[in-house]
Amino acid sequence: MKKTISKLLGSVFLASLVFTTSCSSDDDSSSDVDDSTFVLERDNLQGDINNGEVILESGTYKLTGKLIVNAGAKLTIKEGVKIEATSVASSDFAAVRYIAVAQGGQIDVKGTASNPVVMTAATQTPGAWGGLVVCGKAPINKGITASAEVSDLTYGGNEPNDNSGSIKYLRLEYTGFAYNSEKEFNGLSLFGVGNGTTIEYVQSYEGSDDGFEFFGGTAVAKYLVVSNFSEQVGDDMFDWTEGWSGAGENWFGIRSNAGNRGIEADNNSNNHLATPISNPTIKNLTLIGLGAADTSSETQAIKLRVGTKAKFDNIVLSNWKTGFDVQHDESLGYVTAGSLMATNVKFDNITKLSSGKDTAGTAVDVSAMYTVNENATGAGNGTAKPTWANGWTIGL
Repeated sequence: MKKTISKLLGSVFLASLVFTTSCSSDDDSSSDVDDSTFVLERDNLQGDINNGEVILESGTYKLTGKLIVNAGAKLTIKEGVKIEATSVASSDFAAVRYIAVAQGGQIDVKGTASNPVVMTAATQTPGAWGGLVVCGKAPINKGITASAEVSDLTYGGNEPNDNSGSIKYLRLEYTGFAYNSEKEFNGLSLFGVGNGTTIEYVQSYEGSDDGFEFFGGTAVAKYLVVSNFSEQVGDDMFDWTEGWSGAGENWFGIRSNAGNRGIEADNNSNNHLATPISNPTIKNLTLIGLGAADTSSETQAIKLRVGTKAKFDNIVLSNWKTGFDVQHDESLGYVTAGSLMATNVKFDNITKLSSGKDTAGTAVDVSAMYTVNENATGAGNGTAKPTWANGWTIGL
């Protein structure tokens, strides 16, 4: 009799355990549970997400103000979702539309090659809205932490592996809202973002400021596209500063307007030797400019200054007046030391392959920084659209 009762109790316990485990597994595997207190309105997307996960499922959402993903919260955007910033007067700074991820917050953009996520604007002109801002806890050289020039959120810290989420197959259109000439949004602004964050297959289309800018951090970004064709002049395609020491792979930039450089690269304009020193590795890069028709003063494919280091490999530069432009004693010293260099470079219709100038303004020969390879493929297909850009990009 004792054995029978024991077996019965054991069976009840086992059944209870299986039931409990099954329920727990179901809860953990559900990706569609919206457990945030944030009130999601399709035609009025704005405010602070302070907890849980907010999921944008399908169709179009109207961005009517700033949307902030705070620490402990997550914003998930599923494939095919369109976020459209509503129109705002250029002088209405308090009402600017943008999306920002604060330190400790997460974003998960789940676009696909055939069905990307699109962040755009009702007014389809460059500078119509802010763009996407991500703030992480990775090291910067502006201080231990700092306040982002757009969004005023804190960024920086001592966590190089910090993870702000995942961004895949995203198209950013008509970004670059400007508060003034010194303070304006980029397409994607990465402030102290760590290398635990995934950034792949992102296009900045017709933005009025930089397509992508790295403010310190250790972020690794792959398969990026910048395309500017509007008569409204844009700024640089790619930009880094404040000690970015991450990596870039497969970048394609093209413009047919009189914008600025393909890459503007800095360390720290106030202290050229501030650490960590900007020192990214860039592989498989194509930059295409306007060529002889460009009458602007900044027509360099790649401008390296104020103490940045970098290593480039497999580069195609086409239609620029100057290929590499290196400035200031510190960056020139890195050329000599071999820590600022470019290997396997193909120059196509470049008026002057390289230019150098020390801090005093004296010309310096920097041709030793690069090696030429006429078979370089750049982003994958020379000056033509790379195959990895098929399906999810526009305007190429």
